[in-house]
Amino acid sequence: MPTLTLDAIDRRILAALQRDARLTNVQLAEEVGLSPSPCLRRVRILEKSGIIGGYHAALDRGGLGLGLTVFVGVKVERHHEEPAAAFRDAVKALPEVISCHLVSGESDFLLQVVVPDLAGYERFLLGTLLKLPGVSDIRSNFAIQTVKAQASLPLDHLPASS
Repeated sequence: MPTLTLDAIDRRILAALQRDARLTNVQLAEEVGLSPSPCLRRVRILEKSGIIGGYHAALDRGGLGLGLTVFVGVKVERHHEEPAAAFRDAVKALPEVISCHLVSGESDFLLQVVVPDLAGYERFLLGTLLKLPGVSDIRSNFAIQTVKAQASLPLDHLPASS
């Protein structure tokens, strides 16, 4: 839970920035119904609190030659902190892994991997992933079609501020 209490204006600011992070402060202020100075103050508070963690460009994977997305379930040998920490540290350094989650269920970790093609995944799997510390099992699921890519967070579902 965020430590910062978000009011309706904060939510409008966040929603607008999720739609278009390149808005100027003047455009953002106009969109949320504030003057530029208080709008900028609020944005800075949201940044400092960590609610806004950065600004990113949405890139076309296929257009960049990264046409294959693979969801990889990984089991680690032991559930002790040391092997799991070594695995997490190793995964963080892999540019092909664009997200990694500690999960419940059949796998211990779920990775989202992007590579150019099946041959690229084979190289990554055999040359890198299977060599990571503590890996005991890997299950790969290939994305056939992306129905919904990463979307904006559902700000309308946040608890109301008092």
